[in-house]
Amino acid sequence: MGFGVFIHRSDSIYDDSPAERYQFPSQYLRRVEACLGDWIIYYEPRKALETRGYFAVAKVAQVITDPSAPGMYLALIEAGSYLEFSSPVPFSESGELVEHGLLNEEGRISGRAQSAVRPLSRTDFNRILALGLEAEEPLLPRVDDAGSMQGLEEEQAPFRFDETRDRVQFLSSRVVRDRVFRSVILRAYDKRCAITGLKLINGGGRAEVDAAHIKPVEANGPDIVNNGIALSGTAHWMFDRGLISLRDDLEIMISRQVNDVQSVRSLMNKTGHALAPERLSERPHPHFLKWHRENCFKH
Repeated sequence: MGFGVFIHRSDSIYDDSPAERYQFPSQYLRRVEACLGDWIIYYEPRKALETRGYFAVAKVAQVITDPSAPGMYLALIEAGSYLEFSSPVPFSESGELVEHGLLNEEGRISGRAQSAVRPLSRTDFNRILALGLEAEEPLLPRVDDAGSMQGLEEEQAPFRFDETRDRVQFLSSRVVRDRVFRSVILRAYDKRCAITGLKLINGGGRAEVDAAHIKPVEANGPDIVNNGIALSGTAHWMFDRGLISLRDDLEIMISRQVNDVQSVRSLMNKTGHALAPERLSERPHPHFLKWHRENCFKH
């Protein structure tokens, strides 16, 4: 087992779905198999339009031949392991490579940088992970959130990994994943509620908007940007209870069980459609929207 880097781009010609599978040719089989049972980091190359750099982490569960493409293989990703970075990490910072293992003995970038799959040292893995999971704002729940978080102040420092412990163990923590998911969604939606269109920032500089899963974690919904949407408290409450939902084109649907339709419509932005992220690859996926309409929305 060992860490690795998988190169992926949103316009890839391969049959990739980063949270589920990674397709690759036979020349990379041994390198991918070396990552079996361990974590890899996804990287989008600099030549890709609006590159995200190192943008996500996932765990390789299985490597199989691709039944639909002769000569190709699939690295199957462990369910629930994929996690996008709250802060995508560039290839280099201040003129220094983030992935030190790409330097040759002369201190120059080696040919390994062109490999679609390459091994990654534990030191480089931890460095990229720490940078990717940093957040611009505190990721703690609001003071009035339900649960055992009473007494926590919004002005507390952002979540940080304990440097004395191996970072890998944090990747399965629900608390950590929720914090990172919130940061990813708020970045995609510019901290603006997709339903109302409002962008409210409180006195402490924290956005008053929630990161909602379209297909909830309890129903095996993944922590990916396409399964999330930024919602204000009221809109989130209505969405979770099936009083509103979205068509595939993001038109807002209102349940017949709403007893004050006009008031609900007055909360919606004037277009009647949910606002979408600027990047097409970050829009809610029709698969998750369909799940919400069929399993949550009250028709």
